[in-house]
Amino acid sequence: MIRSALGFDLTAGLTAALAAALAVVSGAAAADALPGPVAQALARAGVPQSAVGLYVQQVDAPRPAAIFNASRPMNPASAIKLVTTFAALDLLGPAYTWKTEAYLLGRLQGEVLDGDLLLKGYGDPKLTIENFWLFLRGLRARGLREIRGELVLDRSFFDVGEHDPARFDGEGLRPYNVGADALLVNYKAVRFFFLPGDAAQGVSVVPEPKLAHLEVASSVALRDGACGDWRAGLKYELQQNGAGARASFSGSMPASCGERVWNLAPLPNNQYVLGVFKSLWQELGGTLAGGVREGRAPAGAKPFAQFESPAAAEVLRDMNKFSNNVMARQIFLTLSAETFKLPGRYDRSARAVKSWLEARHLDLPDLVIENGSGLSRADRISAEGMGRMLVAAYHSAVMPEFIATMPLVAYDGTMRKRMRLESVAGQAHVKTGSLNDVRTVAGYVLDRNGHRHVVVFFVNHPTAHLSQPAQDALLKWVHDVAR
Repeated sequence: MIRSALGFDLTAGLTAALAAALAVVSGAAAADALPGPVAQALARAGVPQSAVGLYVQQVDAPRPAAIFNASRPMNPASAIKLVTTFAALDLLGPAYTWKTEAYLLGRLQGEVLDGDLLLKGYGDPKLTIENFWLFLRGLRARGLREIRGELVLDRSFFDVGEHDPARFDGEGLRPYNVGADALLVNYKAVRFFFLPGDAAQGVSVVPEPKLAHLEVASSVALRDGACGDWRAGLKYELQQNGAGARASFSGSMPASCGERVWNLAPLPNNQYVLGVFKSLWQELGGTLAGGVREGRAPAGAKPFAQFESPAAAEVLRDMNKFSNNVMARQIFLTLSAETFKLPGRYDRSARAVKSWLEARHLDLPDLVIENGSGLSRADRISAEGMGRMLVAAYHSAVMPEFIATMPLVAYDGTMRKRMRLESVAGQAHVKTGSLNDVRTVAGYVLDRNGHRHVVVFFVNHPTAHLSQPAQDALLKWVHDVAR
Protein backbone atom coordinates (compact mmCIF):
# COMPACT_ATOMS: atom_id res chain seq x y z
CA MET A 1 0.00 0.00 0.00
CA ILE A 2 1.42 3.36 -1.05
CA ARG A 3 0.49 6.52 0.87
CA SER A 4 0.80 10.14 -0.14
CA ALA A 5 2.21 12.80 2.15
CA LEU A 6 -1.36 13.52 3.29
CA GLY A 7 -1.87 9.88 4.25
CA PHE A 8 -4.39 8.82 1.55
CA ASP A 9 -4.26 5.29 0.07
CA LEU A 10 -3.23 5.13 -3.57
CA THR A 11 -5.44 2.30 -4.79
CA ALA A 12 -5.88 1.01 -8.28
CA GLY A 13 -9.32 2.58 -8.43
CA LEU A 14 -8.03 6.12 -8.34
CA THR A 15 -8.58 8.12 -11.47
CA ALA A 16 -5.67 9.57 -13.37
CA ALA A 17 -6.78 13.04 -12.33
CA LEU A 18 -6.71 12.12 -8.65
CA ALA A 19 -3.34 10.45 -8.97
CA ALA A 20 -1.96 13.58 -10.58
CA ALA A 21 -3.46 15.74 -7.84
CA LEU A 22 -1.96 13.57 -5.13
CA ALA A 23 1.40 13.68 -6.85
CA VAL A 24 1.30 17.45 -6.63
CA VAL A 25 0.47 17.19 -2.93
CA SER A 26 3.21 14.66 -2.25
CA GLY A 27 5.83 16.63 -4.08
CA ALA A 28 4.88 20.05 -2.78
CA ALA A 29 6.82 19.85 0.47
CA ALA A 30 9.94 18.44 -1.14
CA ALA A 31 9.93 20.84 -4.08
CA ASP A 32 8.76 23.91 -2.15
CA ALA A 33 6.22 24.50 -4.90
CA LEU A 34 2.74 25.97 -4.88
CA PRO A 35 -0.21 23.69 -5.60
CA GLY A 36 -1.22 24.00 -9.23
CA PRO A 37 -4.62 25.69 -8.76
CA VAL A 38 -3.08 28.23 -6.38
CA ALA A 39 -0.22 29.07 -8.75
CA GLN A 40 -2.68 29.47 -11.61
CA ALA A 41 -4.96 31.79 -9.59
CA LEU A 42 -1.99 33.93 -8.57
CA ALA A 43 -0.84 34.17 -12.17
CA ARG A 44 -4.29 35.27 -13.35
CA ALA A 45 -4.35 37.94 -10.63
CA GLY A 46 -0.84 39.17 -11.37
CA VAL A 47 0.40 38.40 -7.85
CA PRO A 48 4.05 37.25 -7.86
CA GLN A 49 4.80 33.94 -6.16
CA SER A 50 7.65 35.59 -4.30
CA ALA A 51 5.03 37.52 -2.28
CA VAL A 52 3.45 34.33 -0.94
CA GLY A 53 4.03 32.14 2.12
CA LEU A 54 2.13 28.83 2.31
CA TYR A 55 1.95 25.92 4.74
CA VAL A 56 -0.36 22.87 4.70
CA GLN A 57 -0.15 19.95 7.13
CA GLN A 58 -2.56 17.23 8.17
CA VAL A 59 -2.93 17.60 11.92
CA ASP A 60 -1.76 14.03 12.61
CA ALA A 61 1.02 13.94 10.02
CA PRO A 62 4.69 14.17 11.06
CA ARG A 63 5.57 16.75 8.42
CA PRO A 64 3.89 19.32 6.16
CA ALA A 65 2.42 18.25 2.84
CA ALA A 66 2.80 21.59 1.07
CA ILE A 67 5.13 24.48 1.83
CA PHE A 68 6.22 27.55 -0.09
CA ASN A 69 8.36 30.37 1.31
CA ALA A 70 7.17 28.99 4.62
CA SER A 71 10.12 30.14 6.74
CA ARG A 72 9.97 33.79 5.66
CA PRO A 73 8.59 36.16 8.36
CA MET A 74 5.61 38.04 6.93
CA ASN A 75 2.93 40.42 8.12
CA PRO A 76 -0.07 38.24 9.07
CA ALA A 77 -2.56 41.10 9.56
CA SER A 78 -5.52 39.90 11.64
CA ALA A 79 -4.43 36.26 11.43
CA ILE A 80 -2.15 37.13 14.38
CA LYS A 81 -5.35 37.10 16.45
CA LEU A 82 -5.00 33.31 16.41
CA VAL A 83 -1.83 33.65 18.49
CA THR A 84 -3.68 35.93 20.91
CA THR A 85 -6.60 33.49 21.01
CA PHE A 86 -4.59 30.36 21.72
CA ALA A 87 -2.54 32.16 24.38
CA ALA A 88 -5.69 33.51 26.05
CA LEU A 89 -7.44 30.13 26.09
CA ASP A 90 -4.32 28.41 27.41
CA LEU A 91 -3.17 31.02 29.94
CA LEU A 92 -6.48 32.48 31.13
CA GLY A 93 -8.72 29.49 30.46
CA PRO A 94 -11.98 29.21 28.47
CA ALA A 95 -14.05 30.07 31.56
CA TYR A 96 -12.09 33.23 32.49
CA THR A 97 -14.24 36.33 33.00
CA TRP A 98 -13.45 40.04 33.21
CA LYS A 99 -14.79 42.05 36.15
CA THR A 100 -16.09 45.59 36.49
CA GLU A 101 -16.55 46.87 40.04
CA ALA A 102 -18.34 49.75 41.75
CA TYR A 103 -17.18 51.31 45.04
CA LEU A 104 -18.94 53.87 47.22
CA LEU A 105 -16.57 56.67 48.24
CA GLY A 106 -18.86 58.10 50.88
CA ARG A 107 -21.79 57.21 53.07
CA LEU A 108 -24.98 55.72 51.64
CA GLN A 109 -28.07 56.88 53.52
CA GLY A 110 -31.23 55.47 52.12
CA GLU A 111 -30.86 55.87 48.35
CA VAL A 112 -28.47 58.83 48.60
CA LEU A 113 -24.68 58.57 48.33
CA ASP A 114 -23.04 61.54 50.00
CA GLY A 115 -19.81 61.18 48.04
CA ASP A 116 -18.39 59.76 44.82
CA LEU A 117 -19.08 56.57 42.90
CA LEU A 118 -15.93 54.80 41.67
CA LEU A 119 -15.94 52.34 38.77
CA LYS A 120 -12.92 50.04 38.46
CA GLY A 121 -12.34 48.25 35.17
CA TYR A 122 -10.38 45.07 34.53
CA GLY A 123 -10.26 45.31 30.75
CA ASP A 124 -13.62 43.74 29.87
CA PRO A 125 -13.56 43.39 26.05
CA LYS A 126 -17.36 43.12 25.94
CA LEU A 127 -18.66 45.87 28.20
CA THR A 128 -21.23 46.81 25.57
CA ILE A 129 -24.01 49.32 26.09
CA GLU A 130 -26.33 46.42 26.98
CA ASN A 131 -23.96 44.97 29.57
CA PHE A 132 -23.17 48.39 31.01
CA TRP A 133 -26.91 48.97 31.43
CA LEU A 134 -27.21 45.67 33.29
CA PHE A 135 -24.33 46.74 35.55
CA LEU A 136 -26.00 50.07 36.36
CA ARG A 137 -29.35 48.37 36.83
CA GLY A 138 -27.66 46.24 39.46
CA LEU A 139 -26.54 49.41 41.29
CA ARG A 140 -30.11 50.69 41.33
CA ALA A 141 -31.38 47.32 42.54
CA ARG A 142 -29.00 47.62 45.53
CA GLY A 143 -30.65 50.87 46.53
CA LEU A 144 -28.40 53.54 45.00
CA ARG A 145 -30.24 56.40 43.28
CA GLU A 146 -28.75 59.82 44.00
CA ILE A 147 -24.99 60.42 43.71
CA ARG A 148 -24.08 63.79 45.18
CA GLY A 149 -20.41 63.59 44.21
CA GLU A 150 -18.52 62.69 41.04
CA LEU A 151 -18.00 59.63 38.88
CA VAL A 152 -14.46 58.34 39.51
CA LEU A 153 -12.79 55.97 37.03
CA ASP A 154 -10.08 53.49 38.05
CA ARG A 155 -8.28 52.45 34.85
CA SER A 156 -5.10 51.22 36.54
CA PHE A 157 -5.38 47.57 35.42
CA PHE A 158 -3.79 48.64 32.12
CA ASP A 159 -0.84 50.97 31.55
CA VAL A 160 -1.10 51.95 27.91
CA GLY A 161 -0.11 55.61 28.00
CA GLU A 162 -1.53 58.04 25.48
CA HIS A 163 -3.09 56.47 22.40
CA ASP A 164 -3.15 58.27 19.06
CA PRO A 165 -6.09 56.76 17.14
CA ALA A 166 -4.94 58.36 13.89
CA ARG A 167 -1.41 56.97 14.01
CA PHE A 168 -2.07 53.77 12.08
CA ASP A 169 -3.92 55.06 9.03
CA GLY A 170 -5.01 58.63 9.70
CA GLU A 171 -8.60 57.54 10.44
CA GLY A 172 -8.72 58.67 14.06
CA LEU A 173 -12.52 58.62 14.35
CA ARG A 174 -12.97 55.07 13.06
CA PRO A 175 -14.02 52.68 15.86
CA TYR A 176 -11.46 50.04 14.84
CA ASN A 177 -8.71 52.49 15.83
CA VAL A 178 -9.98 52.92 19.40
CA GLY A 179 -7.24 52.22 21.92
CA ALA A 180 -7.38 49.75 24.77
CA ASP A 181 -8.60 50.87 28.17
CA ALA A 182 -9.15 49.03 31.46
CA LEU A 183 -12.59 50.65 31.59
CA LEU A 184 -13.73 50.59 27.98
CA VAL A 185 -17.48 50.99 27.55
CA ASN A 186 -19.16 50.02 24.27
CA TYR A 187 -15.85 50.27 22.39
CA LYS A 188 -16.18 54.06 22.82
CA ALA A 189 -18.33 54.03 19.67
CA VAL A 190 -21.43 55.95 18.66
CA ARG A 191 -23.75 54.80 15.90
CA PHE A 192 -25.18 57.83 14.14
CA PHE A 193 -28.44 56.93 12.37
CA PHE A 194 -29.24 59.04 9.31
CA LEU A 195 -33.03 59.15 9.01
CA PRO A 196 -34.37 60.78 5.82
CA GLY A 197 -37.58 62.80 6.05
CA ASP A 198 -39.20 64.63 3.15
CA ALA A 199 -37.28 67.06 0.97
CA ALA A 200 -38.10 69.99 3.23
CA GLN A 201 -37.15 68.20 6.44
CA GLY A 202 -33.87 66.83 5.17
CA VAL A 203 -32.08 64.18 7.22
CA SER A 204 -32.24 63.76 10.99
CA VAL A 205 -29.19 62.32 12.75
CA VAL A 206 -29.83 60.29 15.90
CA PRO A 207 -26.98 58.93 18.08
CA GLU A 208 -26.97 55.53 19.77
CA PRO A 209 -26.14 55.48 22.58
CA LYS A 210 -27.32 58.92 23.52
CA LEU A 211 -24.56 60.67 25.45
CA ALA A 212 -25.21 63.33 28.03
CA HIS A 213 -23.36 66.54 27.06
CA LEU A 214 -23.09 65.48 23.38
CA GLU A 215 -25.26 67.69 21.20
CA VAL A 216 -25.96 66.43 17.67
CA ALA A 217 -26.92 68.88 14.91
CA SER A 218 -27.81 68.07 11.30
CA SER A 219 -28.21 70.25 8.22
CA VAL A 220 -27.94 67.29 5.83
CA ALA A 221 -30.14 67.70 2.75
CA LEU A 222 -31.58 65.07 0.43
CA ARG A 223 -30.68 64.89 -3.24
CA ASP A 224 -31.51 62.74 -6.25
CA GLY A 225 -29.31 60.01 -7.63
CA ALA A 226 -28.11 56.49 -6.92
CA CYS A 227 -26.93 55.72 -3.41
CA GLY A 228 -23.35 54.66 -4.18
CA ASP A 229 -20.84 56.16 -1.79
CA TRP A 230 -23.48 57.89 0.33
CA ARG A 231 -20.98 59.44 2.77
CA ALA A 232 -18.99 61.19 0.01
CA GLY A 233 -21.23 64.25 0.19
CA LEU A 234 -21.27 64.53 3.98
CA LYS A 235 -19.13 66.59 6.34
CA TYR A 236 -18.59 65.97 10.03
CA GLU A 237 -17.27 68.39 12.63
CA LEU A 238 -16.76 67.92 16.37
CA GLN A 239 -16.45 70.95 18.63
CA GLN A 240 -15.44 70.63 22.28
CA ASN A 241 -17.17 73.02 24.65
CA GLY A 242 -15.85 72.63 28.17
CA ALA A 243 -17.35 69.42 29.56
CA GLY A 244 -19.60 69.07 26.53
CA ALA A 245 -19.25 68.53 22.80
CA ARG A 246 -21.22 69.23 19.63
CA ALA A 247 -21.24 66.90 16.63
CA SER A 248 -22.39 68.64 13.44
CA PHE A 249 -23.27 66.92 10.16
CA SER A 250 -23.76 68.84 6.93
CA GLY A 251 -23.84 68.26 3.18
CA SER A 252 -26.22 65.99 1.32
CA MET A 253 -27.02 62.33 0.70
CA PRO A 254 -29.15 60.57 -1.94
CA ALA A 255 -32.77 59.99 -0.93
CA SER A 256 -32.51 56.53 -2.54
CA CYS A 257 -30.22 55.38 0.30
CA GLY A 258 -32.97 55.30 2.90
CA GLU A 259 -31.81 54.89 6.50
CA ARG A 260 -28.04 54.63 6.95
CA VAL A 261 -25.58 54.29 9.85
CA TRP A 262 -22.20 55.96 10.37
CA ASN A 263 -20.08 54.55 13.22
CA LEU A 264 -17.67 56.98 14.88
CA ALA A 265 -15.60 57.25 18.05
CA PRO A 266 -15.83 61.00 18.68
CA LEU A 267 -15.04 61.46 22.39
CA PRO A 268 -12.14 60.81 24.80
CA ASN A 269 -12.71 57.79 27.02
CA ASN A 270 -13.53 59.57 30.28
CA GLN A 271 -15.96 61.92 28.59
CA TYR A 272 -17.58 59.01 26.77
CA VAL A 273 -18.01 56.94 29.96
CA LEU A 274 -19.50 59.92 31.78
CA GLY A 275 -21.90 60.60 28.91
CA VAL A 276 -23.13 57.01 28.73
CA PHE A 277 -23.35 56.72 32.52
CA LYS A 278 -25.40 59.87 32.99
CA SER A 279 -27.75 59.03 30.14
CA LEU A 280 -28.44 55.47 31.33
CA TRP A 281 -28.49 56.47 35.00
CA GLN A 282 -31.17 59.07 34.31
CA GLU A 283 -33.21 56.50 32.37
CA LEU A 284 -33.02 54.27 35.45
CA GLY A 285 -34.29 57.08 37.66
CA GLY A 286 -30.93 58.06 39.13
CA THR A 287 -29.06 61.37 39.38
CA LEU A 288 -25.38 62.33 39.32
CA ALA A 289 -24.44 65.80 40.56
CA GLY A 290 -20.79 66.00 39.53
CA GLY A 291 -18.53 65.32 36.59
CA VAL A 292 -15.80 62.75 36.05
CA ARG A 293 -12.23 62.30 37.29
CA GLU A 294 -9.69 59.50 37.64
CA GLY A 295 -8.77 57.78 40.89
CA ARG A 296 -7.94 54.47 42.55
CA ALA A 297 -10.17 52.06 44.43
CA PRO A 298 -9.38 52.02 48.17
CA ALA A 299 -6.98 49.20 49.05
CA GLY A 300 -8.77 46.31 50.70
CA ALA A 301 -12.24 47.81 50.19
CA LYS A 302 -15.15 45.56 49.30
CA PRO A 303 -16.97 46.48 46.08
CA PHE A 304 -20.55 47.67 46.39
CA ALA A 305 -21.39 45.74 43.21
CA GLN A 306 -19.60 43.68 40.56
CA PHE A 307 -20.37 42.73 36.98
CA GLU A 308 -18.76 39.80 35.12
CA SER A 309 -18.31 39.46 31.39
CA PRO A 310 -19.27 36.36 29.41
CA ALA A 311 -16.67 33.58 29.50
CA ALA A 312 -13.46 34.00 27.50
CA ALA A 313 -14.47 31.29 25.01
CA GLU A 314 -17.53 33.34 24.04
CA VAL A 315 -15.65 36.64 24.00
CA LEU A 316 -12.95 35.19 21.75
CA ARG A 317 -15.60 33.92 19.32
CA ASP A 318 -16.95 37.45 19.01
CA MET A 319 -13.44 38.77 18.51
CA ASN A 320 -12.42 36.36 15.74
CA LYS A 321 -15.68 35.89 13.87
CA PHE A 322 -15.77 39.59 13.02
CA SER A 323 -12.08 40.39 13.57
CA ASN A 324 -12.67 42.97 16.31
CA ASN A 325 -9.38 44.82 16.81
CA VAL A 326 -10.44 46.64 19.96
CA MET A 327 -11.42 43.41 21.71
CA ALA A 328 -8.10 41.86 20.67
CA ARG A 329 -6.15 44.70 22.27
CA GLN A 330 -8.10 44.28 25.51
CA ILE A 331 -7.47 40.53 25.61
CA PHE A 332 -3.80 40.88 24.71
CA LEU A 333 -3.18 43.34 27.56
CA THR A 334 -5.02 41.05 29.97
CA LEU A 335 -2.38 38.38 29.31
CA SER A 336 0.38 40.44 30.92
CA ALA A 337 -1.84 41.86 33.66
CA GLU A 338 -2.74 38.34 34.79
CA THR A 339 0.62 36.69 34.07
CA PHE A 340 2.86 39.22 35.77
CA LYS A 341 0.32 40.73 38.23
CA LEU A 342 1.36 44.16 36.93
CA PRO A 343 -0.63 46.67 34.88
CA GLY A 344 -1.12 45.31 31.39
CA ARG A 345 1.29 46.72 28.80
CA TYR A 346 1.88 45.74 25.20
CA ASP A 347 5.57 44.99 25.68
CA ARG A 348 4.81 42.88 28.76
CA SER A 349 2.13 40.96 26.88
CA ALA A 350 4.54 40.28 24.01
CA ARG A 351 6.97 38.82 26.57
CA ALA A 352 4.20 36.77 28.15
CA VAL A 353 3.28 35.28 24.77
CA LYS A 354 6.88 34.41 23.91
CA SER A 355 7.43 32.80 27.33
CA TRP A 356 4.24 30.80 26.87
CA LEU A 357 5.36 29.62 23.42
CA GLU A 358 8.73 28.56 24.83
CA ALA A 359 7.00 26.61 27.61
CA ARG A 360 5.03 24.81 24.89
CA HIS A 361 8.29 24.09 23.01
CA LEU A 362 7.13 26.19 20.06
CA ASP A 363 10.22 27.96 18.77
CA LEU A 364 9.09 31.06 16.84
CA PRO A 365 12.20 33.29 16.92
CA ASP A 366 10.90 35.60 14.19
CA LEU A 367 7.57 36.34 15.92
CA VAL A 368 6.81 40.05 16.36
CA ILE A 369 3.46 40.81 17.98
CA GLU A 370 2.76 44.47 18.74
CA ASN A 371 -0.76 44.68 20.15
CA GLY A 372 -2.37 41.29 19.53
CA SER A 373 -4.89 42.53 16.98
CA GLY A 374 -2.96 42.56 13.71
CA LEU A 375 -3.59 46.28 13.23
CA SER A 376 0.15 46.74 12.92
CA ARG A 377 2.82 47.22 10.30
CA ALA A 378 5.44 45.66 12.58
CA ASP A 379 3.85 42.24 13.23
CA ARG A 380 5.70 39.28 11.76
CA ILE A 381 5.34 35.50 11.78
CA SER A 382 6.21 32.89 9.18
CA ALA A 383 3.64 30.63 7.55
CA GLU A 384 5.51 27.69 9.06
CA GLY A 385 5.46 29.26 12.53
CA MET A 386 1.73 29.88 12.31
CA GLY A 387 1.19 26.39 10.94
CA ARG A 388 3.13 24.68 13.72
CA MET A 389 1.23 26.69 16.31
CA LEU A 390 -2.08 25.61 14.75
CA VAL A 391 -1.00 21.97 14.87
CA ALA A 392 -0.14 22.38 18.55
CA ALA A 393 -3.46 24.08 19.22
CA TYR A 394 -5.30 21.18 17.60
CA HIS A 395 -3.65 18.76 20.01
CA SER A 396 -4.27 20.95 23.06
CA ALA A 397 -7.02 20.70 25.66
CA VAL A 398 -8.62 23.90 24.34
CA MET A 399 -8.89 22.68 20.73
CA PRO A 400 -12.74 22.74 20.58
CA GLU A 401 -12.96 26.27 21.93
CA PHE A 402 -10.08 27.43 19.71
CA ILE A 403 -11.52 26.17 16.43
CA ALA A 404 -14.99 27.44 17.34
CA THR A 405 -13.71 31.03 17.45
CA MET A 406 -12.94 31.06 13.72
CA PRO A 407 -15.35 31.96 10.92
CA LEU A 408 -16.98 28.95 9.25
CA VAL A 409 -16.46 29.18 5.50
CA ALA A 410 -19.61 30.38 3.70
CA TYR A 411 -21.63 30.60 6.92
CA ASP A 412 -20.56 33.32 9.35
CA GLY A 413 -18.17 36.08 10.32
CA THR A 414 -15.74 37.42 7.76
CA MET A 415 -16.19 34.27 5.61
CA ARG A 416 -19.99 34.32 5.42
CA LYS A 417 -20.12 35.57 1.81
CA ARG A 418 -17.26 33.49 0.41
CA MET A 419 -17.33 30.11 -1.36
CA ARG A 420 -21.05 29.58 -0.75
CA LEU A 421 -21.49 27.22 -3.67
CA GLU A 422 -18.17 25.39 -3.29
CA SER A 423 -17.62 21.93 -1.84
CA VAL A 424 -15.57 23.39 1.03
CA ALA A 425 -18.55 25.44 2.29
CA GLY A 426 -19.10 24.55 5.94
CA GLN A 427 -15.97 22.35 5.97
CA ALA A 428 -13.34 24.88 7.06
CA HIS A 429 -12.78 27.21 10.00
CA VAL A 430 -10.38 29.98 9.01
CA LYS A 431 -9.31 33.42 10.23
CA THR A 432 -8.81 36.09 7.60
CA GLY A 433 -6.51 39.10 7.65
CA SER A 434 -6.55 42.27 5.61
CA LEU A 435 -4.39 45.40 5.50
CA ASN A 436 -3.16 47.53 2.63
CA ASP A 437 -0.72 45.25 0.76
CA VAL A 438 -1.58 42.27 3.01
CA ARG A 439 -4.10 39.44 2.63
CA THR A 440 -3.97 36.30 4.77
CA VAL A 441 -5.95 33.24 5.77
CA ALA A 442 -5.14 30.63 8.41
CA GLY A 443 -7.05 27.82 10.08
CA TYR A 444 -8.33 24.31 9.48
CA VAL A 445 -9.88 22.49 6.50
CA LEU A 446 -11.71 19.16 6.75
CA ASP A 447 -11.16 17.13 3.57
CA ARG A 448 -13.58 14.73 1.86
CA ASN A 449 -12.13 11.75 3.74
CA GLY A 450 -12.66 13.35 7.15
CA HIS A 451 -9.02 14.33 7.71
CA ARG A 452 -8.33 17.78 9.10
CA HIS A 453 -5.52 19.96 7.77
CA VAL A 454 -3.83 23.12 8.99
CA VAL A 455 -3.79 25.72 6.23
CA VAL A 456 -1.82 28.99 6.22
CA PHE A 457 -1.61 31.37 3.25
CA PHE A 458 0.06 34.79 3.50
CA VAL A 459 0.40 37.40 0.75
CA ASN A 460 2.46 40.58 1.31
CA HIS A 461 2.52 42.73 -1.84
CA PRO A 462 0.87 45.84 -3.35
CA THR A 463 -1.33 43.43 -5.37
CA ALA A 464 -2.33 41.40 -2.31
CA HIS A 465 -5.93 42.61 -2.58
CA LEU A 466 -6.21 40.55 -5.79
CA SER A 467 -5.23 37.29 -4.10
CA GLN A 468 -8.61 36.15 -2.70
CA PRO A 469 -9.24 33.72 -5.61
CA ALA A 470 -5.89 32.08 -4.83
CA GLN A 471 -6.83 31.77 -1.14
CA ASP A 472 -10.13 30.19 -2.11
CA ALA A 473 -8.36 27.87 -4.54
CA LEU A 474 -6.12 26.62 -1.73
CA LEU A 475 -9.03 25.91 0.63
CA LYS A 476 -10.90 24.07 -2.13
CA TRP A 477 -7.78 22.16 -3.20
CA VAL A 478 -7.10 20.86 0.32
CA HIS A 479 -10.73 19.83 0.76
CA ASP A 480 -11.19 18.19 -2.66
CA VAL A 481 -7.84 16.38 -2.99
CA ALA A 482 -9.31 13.15 -1.58
CA ARG A 483 -12.16 13.17 -4.08
